[in-house]
Amino acid sequence: MKKKNNRVLAVGAHPDDVEFMCSGTLKLLKDKGYEISICSVSNGDCGSMTESSERITKIRRQEAINGAKLLGAEFYPLGEFDLRVELDNRTKMKVTEVLRRTDPLIVFTHAHEDYMIDHEVTSRLVRAACFSAPVPNYFTYSVTPQPRTARIPYLYYAAPFDGRDIYGNWVDQTLYVNVAHVIDVKADMLACHESQRDWLLQQHGIDKYTEAMKHTARRFGEIAGFAYAEGFRQHRGNAYPQDNILEEILGDLVTEIHSS
Repeated sequence: MKKKNNRVLAVGAHPDDVEFMCSGTLKLLKDKGYEISICSVSNGDCGSMTESSERITKIRRQEAINGAKLLGAEFYPLGEFDLRVELDNRTKMKVTEVLRRTDPLIVFTHAHEDYMIDHEVTSRLVRAACFSAPVPNYFTYSVTPQPRTARIPYLYYAAPFDGRDIYGNWVDQTLYVNVAHVIDVKADMLACHESQRDWLLQQHGIDKYTEAMKHTARRFGEIAGFAYAEGFRQHRGNAYPQDNILEEILGDLVTEIHSS
């Protein structure tokens, strides 16, 4: 079965999530000739203590476009509202349409368990869409419906935000990607989301969010023997690809740690 194309899709719940999760790995894949697409399920409309939802939505969409441009990536906003992302068929159809439009070899999204519900629901929406996208009789009822994909893509869950589970415990990953020589690109992409500094300071107690990102990347790097790393788990459930395509593409930049 033919398995390779050169397209990669990263799906985050909010406009800056992909930058935190996997933008270093996306840059490495870009440098290998892969075409990158980034999708945000929600608008980021609750990501301000001062701006209206309409205003911050416009700001954050432009910030996401600016970040995506650093990878030459297309940005797909799905228009859901923050804290109201639902695991329902309407939203799954929208995510499936993006899968069909981009037809990726590899998909990245959130961990199933993360600090906020939008991340967790997005993770499940993406898993469902990866499975649904090749199914001929799963109709999305889009105005411009896309043809089904040829196969289920490789699916990777990024580490939860700051590497911790919902109880605050550190979560070791099973796969680590060395992003040491692209960490500045990751930081530059994150810095495009300027509106989030005040929000993260007031809601999360995080001031220099690029430094917080680097701190987590250093911790993952210590585990894998790299200066900086991004951590992932591969979805290897029934019908999903079983081999590690990231290791095949990126070689020594990838370390997979098998549990005993």
